Amino acid sequence: MTRVFDLLYKQLKNNPLDASLSARDALGNWKSFSTEDVKNYAEQAASGLLKLGLKPGDKVAMVIYKNRPEWVIMDFALQMSGLISIPLYPTISISEFEYILNEAEVKAAFCGGLDLYDKLSLTSNKVPSLKSIFTFDKVEGRPFWEEILDSDNLPQIEEIKNRAKGDDLITIIYTSGTTGNPKGVMLTNRNILHAILETSPFVTIYPGEKVLSFLPLCHIYERAVSLAWFNKAASIYFCGTDNLSGPNGDLASVKPVVFTTVPRLLEKVYEAIYNKGLTLKGIKKALFFWALRLTDNYELDQNLSPYNKMKWGIADKLIFSKWREALGGNVRLIVTGSAPCPLKIIRVFCAAGINIREAYGLTETSPTLTVNGTEPGGAIIGTVGYAINGVELYIDKSSGEYNEDEGEVLAIGPNVMSGYYKKPEINAQVFKEIDGKKWFCTGDIGKMIKGANGKEFLKITDRKKELLKTSGGKYVAPAPIENRIKENFVIDQIMVIGDKQKFVSALIVPSEDGLKNWCLHKNIKWTSLEDMVKQDRIIAKYQKVIDIYNPEFNHIEQIKKFRLVPTVWLPIHEDGSVAELTPTLKLKRRVIREKYKKEIQEIYT
Repeated sequence: MTRVFDLLYKQLKNNPLDASLSARDALGNWKSFSTEDVKNYAEQAASGLLKLGLKPGDKVAMVIYKNRPEWVIMDFALQMSGLISIPLYPTISISEFEYILNEAEVKAAFCGGLDLYDKLSLTSNKVPSLKSIFTFDKVEGRPFWEEILDSDNLPQIEEIKNRAKGDDLITIIYTSGTTGNPKGVMLTNRNILHAILETSPFVTIYPGEKVLSFLPLCHIYERAVSLAWFNKAASIYFCGTDNLSGPNGDLASVKPVVFTTVPRLLEKVYEAIYNKGLTLKGIKKALFFWALRLTDNYELDQNLSPYNKMKWGIADKLIFSKWREALGGNVRLIVTGSAPCPLKIIRVFCAAGINIREAYGLTETSPTLTVNGTEPGGAIIGTVGYAINGVELYIDKSSGEYNEDEGEVLAIGPNVMSGYYKKPEINAQVFKEIDGKKWFCTGDIGKMIKGANGKEFLKITDRKKELLKTSGGKYVAPAPIENRIKENFVIDQIMVIGDKQKFVSALIVPSEDGLKNWCLHKNIKWTSLEDMVKQDRIIAKYQKVIDIYNPEFNHIEQIKKFRLVPTVWLPIHEDGSVAELTPTLKLKRRVIREKYKKEIQEIYT
């Protein structure tokens, strides 16, 4: 196989399914497409795209709110017709839609759900290339995607497919624009197919077994995973996150053997389990928290004494089996990525017989670089696993900014992008030549740990970029938030925190003069800054300040909690202690996080 659409024909030849792709219809019932259906729809859609006047190399956008089979079908259709897909996040602003559609010179778009047709229509006046917009939902007065289905150009589609090569560009995925305009990552057949084929062996799935897909297909993470399921001939059930749990939820209905997720969703499941435990009474409550305490010291591949085996057996029968049932009862593996997963979450679920495995990668690497395996010795909790076949990792310590065994993680492999679309100056910055090899710079800081299986496991220790990434996988740029809030007269310094956490918070250094003036105005007796930051009335004042600015930012960026700290951050301390600011007065974020570790832990406890 050299082209991504070869996966479809492989499934059709070797393991055709009656329910290859499924999703709930408007009445809530599961509607399925067989492998034959997917192939026929994809080929006819490809033929129809040519009838619209589109030519190989043209760009077509796709945007949906909830995963659905039509997205995958159209993805295959675009590949078969030599077109380049531009997946879009449904929640980006109109201006971001316009920027991406214009830069990529998108000629047609397919959308599904709520206001997306209207959003795209609003942009069309400022995007001269966009001529056609189709919806995956049948709505009167709007072009429906099935209207393009056609067989007239099938011979031409066969010719285009036969000419397709591994190095052909098939998609441009735009990454977050939090540090400027979004950047389009160019990925080829070879890039994506390598990640799919070399990741597939890590997951044991048999043809026809059910998997659940709810992370956004517009992100390379879920898109590549869904194609890996296709490669395994798994039966894929698409849904959203709004109806996952409960007796009538999608987990209970589908009973999947595998699914992918982000840490935040696992945290929500754990919180629900924990809160349910709090409602128990008497012996049931005691047993619940006894079982939960057992997980604190859990390690993968642990050897238990007969006595401990008995304890774990009791805990499994009475408590952990119910947790597995809440996830459908059949889950063998949950793969988590996009953001670091808390060690507590991994231990709790693995101890309960629900294997959680972390993987690591970026949009620029299609996405997989490393995976924790399920084989004995194949995983280390706290790492993101070892490199997949064909990928080399290098820890670049040349800057000398990090601990002795740490450095920026560089990668090379067939799955690494060809570059950013129309961004030669940025391409020059993210690729680095060492010993004659062209390495991709991930922007993450890490170190290697030797595993019991002899492999080198990667541990991510920091981010080179100042972007925060919440446990839900959302990026937050702290600087614009900090700069805006610092405008208030009672605030001297502020550092936004929240990397790997479920919400954004902040450390705030009050302006002593500003706060003194406010206290004078309110007839509050001033003592010292150390004393004032502990007073409820002062804390309430700063909460009001945060409440004023929060509406200016989106929900993910809003500060949910804060701590007042009375010591001003300086570029140099006379006592020789580590400074919190650089000589140019930039925040040394890592130093500040370490200095206020206790306060940060209190925020997230």
